[in-house]
Amino acid sequence: MSIRTEGWKIRCVVYDCDGVLFDSLEANGRLYNDLSARLGKAPLSEEQLRYVHSHTVFESIRCIAGEDEGLEKKGLELLKQIDLSEYIKYLKMEPNLLQALSALKERGTLRAVNTNRTTSMKYIMERFNLWPYFDMVVTALDVKNPKPHPESIEKIVSALNLSKNEIVFIGDSQVDKQTAESAGVRFIAYKNKEISNGVLINDHLELLELVGNGKSS
Repeated sequence: MSIRTEGWKIRCVVYDCDGVLFDSLEANGRLYNDLSARLGKAPLSEEQLRYVHSHTVFESIRCIAGEDEGLEKKGLELLKQIDLSEYIKYLKMEPNLLQALSALKERGTLRAVNTNRTTSMKYIMERFNLWPYFDMVVTALDVKNPKPHPESIEKIVSALNLSKNEIVFIGDSQVDKQTAESAGVRFIAYKNKEISNGVLINDHLELLELVGNGKSS
């Protein structure tokens, strides 16, 4: 057990989607590069790719369009014509995810998703048959203020009748870390030492040791 998790009493594990549930870099890269090409823009830079990987689709299109509001509006219209389900096949589920989720469920630990994805999330849940593994899914469409604003975490806390010290949020980006900090909940970094507050996991099964049996760690 990590000394930094001693005394944690976790009733709910909240997961980011991209980079935590799935390696989605290729999928996101394909989608936004296709969209960028349709807008007559160059392929995404590494910095842009990192940005779209952790921000909402609206923020990502704004990033691609730059200061051109007309181009941004065109991008939003083009997005409606794109079959987002075509890109989901490029997602790669993280190793041991389902095994860890099943173990948490057996222990009575609640499981939720907190993502800045929008309409594409329902396709992901259906394609990978994830609905039975989660008690709640919050996307950018479910809140007025997406991550890193605390609204999404607060929505989960309220809906599942939890206190903030009973939640841990697992993320892989600065946006995720900022979300946890702004909401006042515990944070575990996934495969990203740079954003770790001292608790880092590189495999989903490691989480089972940190949160114990769902009552005490």
